[in-house]
Amino acid sequence: MAGVDGLIVGAGVIAIAFAWYLFTLVAAVQVNKTELTESSKINSCMNEKQTDSMEVIYEAIREGADAFLMAEYKICLIFVVCFAAVIFFLIGLGQDFEAAILTTIAFVTGAFTSMFSGWIGMKVAVFANARTTIEAAAGTNEEEKYMGAFNMAFRAGGVMGFSLCGLGLLVLWFLLQIYSGYLDLTDLSEYEVMMDCISGYGLGGSTIAMFGRVGGGIYTKAADVGADLVGKTELDIPEDDPRNAATIADNVGDNVGDVAGMSSDLFGSFAEATCAALVISASSSDFVTEGGWSALMFPLCISASGILVCLVSSFLAMNAVKSQPQVEKTLKGQLIVTTVLMVPVGAILAMSLLPAEFTLHGVAQASFTATPMKVVVCLSSGVIGGLVIGLITEYYTSFSYSPVVEVANSCKKGGAATNIIYGLALGYKSAIIPIMVLAVIIFLSFSLCDTYGVAVAALGMLSTLATCLSIDIYGPVCDNAGGIAEMTLPELPENVRECTDALDAAGNTTAAIGKGFAIGSAALVSLALYGALVVRLEITTGVNVLEPMTFSFLLIGAMLPYWFSAMTMKSVGEAAGAMVEEVRAQVKDETIVTAGSDRLTGLGKETMKPGETVKAGVGILQGLVKPDYKQCIDISTKASLKEMVPPSALVIMAPLLAGTFFGVYAVFGILTGGLVSGVQLAISMSNTGGAWDNAKKYIEGKHSPDPDLQGKGTDYHKAAVVGDTVGDPLKDTSGPALNILMKLMAILSLVFAEYFKAINEGRGLLNIPVNV
Repeated sequence: MAGVDGLIVGAGVIAIAFAWYLFTLVAAVQVNKTELTESSKINSCMNEKQTDSMEVIYEAIREGADAFLMAEYKICLIFVVCFAAVIFFLIGLGQDFEAAILTTIAFVTGAFTSMFSGWIGMKVAVFANARTTIEAAAGTNEEEKYMGAFNMAFRAGGVMGFSLCGLGLLVLWFLLQIYSGYLDLTDLSEYEVMMDCISGYGLGGSTIAMFGRVGGGIYTKAADVGADLVGKTELDIPEDDPRNAATIADNVGDNVGDVAGMSSDLFGSFAEATCAALVISASSSDFVTEGGWSALMFPLCISASGILVCLVSSFLAMNAVKSQPQVEKTLKGQLIVTTVLMVPVGAILAMSLLPAEFTLHGVAQASFTATPMKVVVCLSSGVIGGLVIGLITEYYTSFSYSPVVEVANSCKKGGAATNIIYGLALGYKSAIIPIMVLAVIIFLSFSLCDTYGVAVAALGMLSTLATCLSIDIYGPVCDNAGGIAEMTLPELPENVRECTDALDAAGNTTAAIGKGFAIGSAALVSLALYGALVVRLEITTGVNVLEPMTFSFLLIGAMLPYWFSAMTMKSVGEAAGAMVEEVRAQVKDETIVTAGSDRLTGLGKETMKPGETVKAGVGILQGLVKPDYKQCIDISTKASLKEMVPPSALVIMAPLLAGTFFGVYAVFGILTGGLVSGVQLAISMSNTGGAWDNAKKYIEGKHSPDPDLQGKGTDYHKAAVVGDTVGDPLKDTSGPALNILMKLMAILSLVFAEYFKAINEGRGLLNIPVNV
């Protein structure tokens, strides 16, 4: 095994082993009564009734998440089979059927790896949520509560982060080994064929990510919006109150949307960025000759070394949090440390693996000469740029800084209306610096190493993926932990919920940072794939956006993110409307419930005397009757599975139809417009929603010096709740899904490049002349 192969395999195995180690630490805290021993932590902080109540809630969330993911993956499985046939047929027509078979295998492999990644993320998050609640309850003082609960949630995120990175890296490496053994690589042109076929791996990951992001996003926000509108604004009951029928569905949604969807999304980014770099490097026989296998594997080595850097830095977070102010500082410190370490590690890799000087094919020129130092600049710009985007996102979405405080204060000026106006303005403004950062990265990378430089910059930004995933998944785990603390009956001490809420508030910010990171990397990945497409089509004069066909489709491409967002937001609105009606119907239900009924809660069974009756709706509000949680879960599940198909079909069909009928220059326009429009819309949507959410928590947590903006139940708090509710589909459905729109259209175009080229020499079935 060559040195680079040893690094790649070693890092992948170490990542999975470390993930297993973290999982054993998480599993050391028992939840199920059958597992409990006298020394179990739960026995020290909860009585038998509370233990039983928590287990019922924990199992309900687990079963709901399992049921949704299995239903979603059945649809995904049907899609994978059907689309694999499309890939085989179209690539067989455009290239040859050997390449079609290899690409199809790579596509199926990427799709199943993405599905498995999402499943792991969801299972780990559900597994850790109640355990985080137990840690928050078991601590005898504030320090123990914060340390135990933070460690539990962060370790759960680490299980996901390191297992996904290790799994994605190993599967891609094994696929490359199989293909290199099958193809005759003594013919240097076969390297190009191999990497073209490998790009199917990225396409498989991205298509599943689209279904996961859209389907999971609709599920979680339909439940969240429905629960907030009725529970907080109409019934004046707290968030996650067990009397709210939508609260279990809301907690299920955190896992299937924020966790499973994000996992598949970032797996897709890793796969696509790597595939783009591999396609560009393999297009030059000089690079293959000069650098050999080690230079070709440089993109995978970046990810491998990133895993090791993230592993080292993760130990700095363990036992570091002992109070609320330390939470955000510790999480932010993780990003900073991994960035600082990754820059010199990346430089050492480039100097060791790349030739002193090498030639590659470019977009603006037929070929260009690069050096390891130029590659180091590209890589470092991506690493540092990712950190800057993360810190800017934190500034605009954390209530520790003035922008969110201004949004919260606006509730006092004009209620919900001014809150929404301020939030929208914040979102638009928050896009300025990230876009500037991306512009600088692209200019430097493209100037130094053309499209290869952009691909390396994208990989640099994704090199800290294990840490970013750990931080991002920490948030939903804490959110669920807070929900479980609120729903457990008899009620847990108030300081338990205060601890989980403080961790969750930081989690909202880290989730926004994760989304900013995902969107920024998606923009670079999309551009790198776009460049790889142009290189694959052997266009060496660049893309002229003023060419009539390209410019016309540029406008269409710029419109697609808005069309896509309209579809996803309307889907959330319709599903949330059905949820609202269901919750209202349950609290107005006049069905008579008698003492001894299975519908009674523990409190109802204790307090209702034999023969005593209560109307179901009244009983729900009094805490005597259980709401029908399953009905709300069914509403979210059915709505999300039904509504996730049209937006996904729009993204997949747009470049396929453009390339088939109008040719490759129409595809160039679609990709250009979708990238330029999508990245800015995604950033503003995600940050607007994150700011509204934390403005609400700023008021609820009594962090404001203004007495009028302290606590729940006031008109100002209700105005903040309205803003948070409006922002839910922006930050958790439409915004995050837009980064997949950018990537999926680009990777799909790259995979079908030869098919597009085979139709009237790239002019499409309509054979419209282009001025090039």
